[in-house]
Amino acid sequence: MTELLRYPLLNTIKSPDDLTDLDKDQLILLAAELRLFLLRSLDKTGGHLSSNLGAIELTIALHRIFNAPADKIIWDVGHQAYPHKILTGRAELLGTIRSKNGLSGFPKRSESSYDAFGVGHSSTSISAALGMAIAANKAGLKQKSIAVIGDGAMTAGMAFEALNHAGDLDADLLVVLNDNDMSISPNVGGLSNYFAKVLSGKLYSTVKSNSKKVLSSMPSVWELACRAEEHVKGMVIPGTLFEELGFNYIGPVDGHDLPTLLTTLANIKQLSGPQFLHIVTQKGKGFEAAEQHPTQYHAASAGFYSQTDDSTTLKNTEQSTPTYTQVFSQWIVDKAQQDAHLVAITPAMREGSGLVEFSQKFADRYYDVGIAEQHSVTLAAGMACEGLRPVVAIYSSFLQRAYDQLIHDVALQNLGVLFAIDRGGIVGSDGATHTGSFDLSFMRCIPNMTILAPADENECYHMLDFAFTLNSPVAVRYPRGKGPGINIDKQANSALEKGKAKLVLSQAQNKQLKTVSILSFGSLLHQAIQAAEQLKDRYQVNVINMRFIKPLDTQLIQNMARQSELLLTLEDNAILGGAGSAVNEVLSSHSTCCPIINLGLPDKFPEHGTQAEIHRDYGLDNSGIIKTIDTFFST
Repeated sequence: MTELLRYPLLNTIKSPDDLTDLDKDQLILLAAELRLFLLRSLDKTGGHLSSNLGAIELTIALHRIFNAPADKIIWDVGHQAYPHKILTGRAELLGTIRSKNGLSGFPKRSESSYDAFGVGHSSTSISAALGMAIAANKAGLKQKSIAVIGDGAMTAGMAFEALNHAGDLDADLLVVLNDNDMSISPNVGGLSNYFAKVLSGKLYSTVKSNSKKVLSSMPSVWELACRAEEHVKGMVIPGTLFEELGFNYIGPVDGHDLPTLLTTLANIKQLSGPQFLHIVTQKGKGFEAAEQHPTQYHAASAGFYSQTDDSTTLKNTEQSTPTYTQVFSQWIVDKAQQDAHLVAITPAMREGSGLVEFSQKFADRYYDVGIAEQHSVTLAAGMACEGLRPVVAIYSSFLQRAYDQLIHDVALQNLGVLFAIDRGGIVGSDGATHTGSFDLSFMRCIPNMTILAPADENECYHMLDFAFTLNSPVAVRYPRGKGPGINIDKQANSALEKGKAKLVLSQAQNKQLKTVSILSFGSLLHQAIQAAEQLKDRYQVNVINMRFIKPLDTQLIQNMARQSELLLTLEDNAILGGAGSAVNEVLSSHSTCCPIINLGLPDKFPEHGTQAEIHRDYGLDNSGIIKTIDTFFST
């Protein structure tokens, strides 16, 4: 990449080993080059921006002080790991990030030995790092395990479960809390940095260790000393909680003060046992528009830098055709105005799930529980018990983390909770970690569940309306991005009847042509219609919008099977256990014989790429449907 020639220091870094040749002043210049390189690169490709800009100094310091990949650095969530990728030999490939056959947007073990743990979801780093630390101890290895976790990820119970366990062990574990919400910014500065250096230094740890040996033989004095230490540290640092969990707390440190980071980490490297380093960084550091609007620049579109000045926010915020998320946003605001019992819950995805307007208009009915999917579902169950009408707005892949609560706390008690499930099916550039491949499979086996999948924007709006009338567990599952562009008619009668499908295309009877019936579940319906139009001279094609995954329209399925030479089910979900499998079960249970092909996501994790690219690879676009049908009748 000739682009790297514009960055004299960065161009010399082919692996973290090259950082050892640079002095502290050069490392500061490297941080500036890295920040500019990242801005210019992502301006061409798009990608996660704010978090990466905030983690540049930390990344340089970690790779300068520790010896990766022997020392394990685990990046929580992973959207802050672009600088890590750049410094570990992948700068030349950054222009391919999140594109098909290019770099993953998250750490990925198969991509590099420096990616110690594959991530994408939140709050896993401490558990994984602890597991690696335990394994290293058992193998007699003198390696460090470092978990870099963001402040948002610390809202998840799993992080505290891992902290609680780690405090009981003598593992060489370092947890770095990257506090990028600036919530404790007044504590950051010379005094706090001074205390960080002191608390991580040999003098303090030696005095503390030796004092423990001497005073532990005098219980009353030892107890007094412990209380005094805790009181003094508690006055200047917010680390008492982590000390109580068994960690040595250090910080808070200015996460953009590279010399202090280097000194502190070098001190910590000499310490044994669980250590907790608290740093404070600024999302979007170095790019004023992202500093002012970090959430909007969390994932930036291409062109954000070259076409944006410091006073503007992201371009193209207005879209002529709404996304499914925006349809949900319209619906929940409309419904909240009609029903005062409606409450909205999200596990830290207000913007992503389309709840910004709701949170502003109905602040007293909006609950962002943080990255705590399990809690969000059981919270909804408790609300439903007392007469509220909770709507849980959640990504498909995030709902996986609350499966037990979905079964035991909602479905088992048959409670009226509506799940608005976003990002169902292929999501695109975020890849396998965010793909909603499994929700239809894991939900349809749960008793009391009703599951709907809209084919377009208007149907999505009316399905949400219909689902809200049910006083039982119900899920409306829709994909990421835009639909086919069908206008929403809020006044129209949706004509939805529970468990009833709709025949949307049926050609005139022609006994000379073989009959194919396509049973489409969800947003791929319009691909099926396009395929049917192109096949009309070769086959008689029926296209059915199934609408409901559970309950199924069993009568229509049997009717289509009796009059067809081929049934083809179509879904943006795993074939195994999915909607097509449900159709197979219907035919089998009624002894209805008809050849059937299930089209959906194969038994593999999808690579990252655009939705259209992955759908095409899996034969889920109109050309793939045509090829499948032609192949069946030609063999």
